[in-house]
Amino acid sequence: MRENIYVTSPLLPPLEEFIPYLEQIWQSKHLTNSGPFHQQFEAALAEYLGVEYLSLFSNGTLALLTALQALRVKGEVITTPYSFVATAHTILWNSLKPVFVDIDPKTCNMDPRKIEAAITPETTAILPVHCYGIPCNVDEIQRIADMYDLRVIYDAAHAFGVKENGRSILTHGDLSILSFHATKVFNTVEGGAIICQDAKMKKRIDDLKNFGFANETTVVATGINGKMNEVQAAFGMLQLQHIDQALLNREVIYKRYVEKLAGIKGLRILDKPQNIEWNYAYTPIFIDQDFACSRDELYESLKPHNIFTRRYFYPLISEFPMYRGLPSAQPGLMPVAEKVSASVLCLPIYPTLTLDEVDMITDLIREKSLGHSISPDHCDLKLVLPGI
Repeated sequence: MRENIYVTSPLLPPLEEFIPYLEQIWQSKHLTNSGPFHQQFEAALAEYLGVEYLSLFSNGTLALLTALQALRVKGEVITTPYSFVATAHTILWNSLKPVFVDIDPKTCNMDPRKIEAAITPETTAILPVHCYGIPCNVDEIQRIADMYDLRVIYDAAHAFGVKENGRSILTHGDLSILSFHATKVFNTVEGGAIICQDAKMKKRIDDLKNFGFANETTVVATGINGKMNEVQAAFGMLQLQHIDQALLNREVIYKRYVEKLAGIKGLRILDKPQNIEWNYAYTPIFIDQDFACSRDELYESLKPHNIFTRRYFYPLISEFPMYRGLPSAQPGLMPVAEKVSASVLCLPIYPTLTLDEVDMITDLIREKSLGHSISPDHCDLKLVLPGI
């Protein structure tokens, strides 16, 4: 029986390469509280990403929660309904009001024209998401923020290593938040980071993630425990040795999808803008009424073949019970997001996915596009990409 093919699979280094890191941790007995691996990883990661100030966290959600605290955000925060629910949850957890706006149909990012229209006297911040790692319109968002004196916090959970015009996308806005969850392009099992613009803000963030302690006896803020531990940091150090090959593999897989899915009526694959260095984090396709079946029928038809795609992001955050009562969440106010959410299907992509598995997936989709019933007995080949 063929193994399951999920939408993603974690990047894992060879186990034997990780053992020496664990032995060092056992020898030092320094398990957390900014130990040597934490310090090494924070510096190495900042250099790799091309940023100056970076603070590691135990996960990306805690990083986003802390970011809102660090900037002392109050009142209303304008954000997207088209994201993982943690984006909006962190707003509610900080006793703030999310205000949802519609998205751009091509990039799936917040439409800056809708942002400006949603600003009220209570608005203090904008929380955009670089959806699928495709950069937001950062220049226009910053123009709006400057005009209305708003903070900008980017949820960059998908945007590890992404550059636009040669510059890290993480350097835009007041803060950018990364996730190193196991499902992400780069993972530390769980983990995250905040990228900020100066040493003073980094000190505030570092204090907040350590219960608010500024030193041994001084508590300067109502903080939280968001510290990354030494095992996570050591894992991250090792992952940095393998991430470049993983990204190259992802690029090959994405381009194979583009090639094999070309010309299918009613199917569009996400376009990569020419001026960005992308991480190929996701492979979203969008199914419209010209396809031979619905998005959900295609989604279900792949399961008997042990292919498990995901509808990222369906339903919209604004449709969940804790948000649907908000004025900005009412049906019909965000028609683009509603249409995209109803049509999207993310195909499997991860460094160890074989090209023959990609071909099998695309062959099944093409057969379905022709109105054919697809049999579970399909090819079982392996064309393996360079190892990591």
